[in-house]
Amino acid sequence: MFKIFVLFLSLCLTVSVIAARAGERPILVELFTSEGCSSCPPADALLAELASRPDVLALSFHVDFWDRLGWKDPFSNREATQRQNRYAALLDLATVYTPQIVVDGGWQAVGSDRADVEHALDLARRDHQELSVTLALDRGQAQIKLGPGSDAVAASVLLIGFDRRHVTAVKRGENGGRILSHVDVVRGLEEIARYSGTAGTIAAPIRWNCDRIAVVLQAATGRVLGVAVSDAEPL
Repeated sequence: MFKIFVLFLSLCLTVSVIAARAGERPILVELFTSEGCSSCPPADALLAELASRPDVLALSFHVDFWDRLGWKDPFSNREATQRQNRYAALLDLATVYTPQIVVDGGWQAVGSDRADVEHALDLARRDHQELSVTLALDRGQAQIKLGPGSDAVAASVLLIGFDRRHVTAVKRGENGGRILSHVDVVRGLEEIARYSGTAGTIAAPIRWNCDRIAVVLQAATGRVLGVAVSDAEPL
């Protein structure tokens, strides 16, 4: 009887832990990739696997520094390259490279190296930070509510638009002749406000035609403090 009770208690505790974790914000996984890079398709495939996890927000940032080498990536943009360069400075890296994955703004790994990526995810889970962020969309506007935080917090409020999936027939460059698939492709990123620990509400226009919208609260150190995601409104 005692063993049955212990087993029942253990199951209850397990269910409680799962329920608690279910309410946590997703871990942000950013892949810096390019259709002009022959090493990137395996990383694109790994990101697609990660995107299926409920505890992950996967974003595919297509950098533009490969565009001059035979194929212009249709999803590349300068903002993606600038974001990767900032991470290189924050993470004390000698250079940028593709494919690269950055996890929750604090850990990085070669984007196609499953073991290193999983290790970075484990580190992020152990040092998980969460400030309250909620997102609602109304007639082309993002309505964002931020909860209170420490007076020492200094963070950017980032609005990100992304598409769920794209497929490209690459005609030239290192991947010429291949059909490439991408998930959660970032179409635009904008810093819409600064956060200093005070609760408040922000309204911002959505400037992109995209499938989903994310709000990321990111500290000056690069660490992610809060995340909210919503499907975009139909046009």
